[in-house]
Parts: sequence; C-alpha cells; structure tokens
Amino acid sequence: MNETTANMRTRRQPLRRARHILTRLTGSTRNRDSAPVPRKILITGASGGIGKALALRYAGPGKTLVLWGRNATRLEDAAAACRQRGARVHIRETDLANGHAALRAYREDDTATPFDTVILCAGLSDMKRMADKTERPETVLELGLVNYATPAALTMAAADRMQQRGGGSIALIGSAGANHDLPFAAGYGGSKAGLARFASSARIALAPLGVRLTLIAPGFVDTAMSRRIVGPTPFLITADAAASRIITALKRDLPEVVFPWPFLVLRLIDRLTPRPLREAVMRRISADQRPREH
Repeated sequence: MNETTANMRTRRQPLRRARHILTRLTGSTRNRDSAPVPRKILITGASGGIGKALALRYAGPGKTLVLWGRNATRLEDAAAACRQRGARVHIRETDLANGHAALRAYREDDTATPFDTVILCAGLSDMKRMADKTERPETVLELGLVNYATPAALTMAAADRMQQRGGGSIALIGSAGANHDLPFAAGYGGSKAGLARFASSARIALAPLGVRLTLIAPGFVDTAMSRRIVGPTPFLITADAAASRIITALKRDLPEVVFPWPFLVLRLIDRLTPRPLREAVMRRISADQRPREH
C-alpha cells in the first residue's frame, strides 16, 4: 500500500464512523439473517420510476414477475423489457385508490404465483399549490388511500399468505419526507408518516411468522413524481440507484433504510430541534408543483 492510498483511507475513516453512528441512531440497523433469493415477485407501481427500475433489476431467467400499474401502455413496455432479460412476466392494470379491488387482485395473483417477495412501490405525491389556501380534500383522501391504507391492507394480505408458506419479504416504499412537518404537503407527508408507523409496528408483529418487512424512505428520486416539483431537489438520485439500494435492503433484511444519507442527518436534526424553532423554520419554506400527469 503506497502513502497516498493510506492517506485516503485515513481520511475516509471519520466519515464512515459518522455514517455508522447516524445509522445506529436512526434505526436503520442490519439484521444478521439475510433473506432468501427472491424468485416470485410482485411489484406495484411498475409502469415507471422506481417500480420499473426494480423490475428490470430483478428480471432474469428463473424469475417470475407480476407487475401492477395504472398505465397499461407503460406497463407493457416494462414487461417487454423484463421478458427480454429472460423473466416470466404477468401484468395487471390496477389503481390502489380502490383498496377492495386491489385486495381481490392480490389474492388472485398470489394464488396463481405464490409470491416470496412483495414490493409495494406505487404511490402518489401532491402538495398545496402556492396559489391555494388549503389542500384539495379529494386529493388528501386519494393520498391516504394510495400511500397508506391500501399498501397497509396489501401488506397484511401478503403476510397472511406468506406465513402459510413459511415466510417471505415485503417492502413498503415510504418517504424521507415522512420525518418532517410539511405545511405545504400535509396530506402527502401524513400518509407516508402513517405508513412508517404501520411498518415499524407490523414488522414486530410479523417477524415471529417468518415474514420480513422493510420500510424504504427515499429522498428525491429522478422520477415523474419529483419532476413535478418547482424548485430545488437536493441530493437527487436516479431510479436505478434507488432500486439498487432497495434490493440490498431486502437482501439484508433491514427494518428501514433512508437514502441518500444526508436525509439521515436531516432526520436527526429534526428530532433534536425544539418544536417552536422547527415550526418557525418550516413556515418559511415554500414549494410549488406542476399539474399531475394522468
């Protein structure tokens, strides 16, 4: 080892220690047991963004993928790309705003393809426009259904089937935004915060059944969702990079993963900041967005 290499490693040690401490403080700790290699996988929200990136990474010979999405054309495009990589693929056009229909669809698909891995990636993002006084009630309701209620129900539907087969892995895609009070996106932040509490509670309940549950809390990811935001999107990462981290988290059976790592720092700062100061800061933050694409 030359002197330059030794110096570089020495400089990296404090950063590695800091990241390790942040991980321990924020709960993103590693489980000693790794999950089995997934073979039969359900991915919701697979017509684009992180969901599509996950499908492409998982696709390969010996893999069966069931892909859900709202856009049939984009969903078929994702399926075709996965088939080219050797995977068996089935698709279903579905909207998680209809929770009862989603539960029926899950049970049908799981009967045909008993899933060992379920990744509930579908979600919506919305916020109050700067010109509006309040958030639209119908939008808040839709956010609650798609981001919290239906994924939570699907988690229990999946867990019930998995525990009968000896176990399985489930991932819920939350948001780093759930760790903060977002006055311009109370509906979105609240739905993701509810999902985070559900995930931490359900993980404890399901572990004795052999069902592993991981909460994924990404920051800004370069998808159609983040492109609607008018303004800065710090620490932006690609959908493929996010998919890689999600797959690693599932493999390691992490209870929670927050990325990129600066959002761990922001969560810790939020927890340590007195409420009056935190609220004063959040009141000064403004945000806006472009209309949602359907």
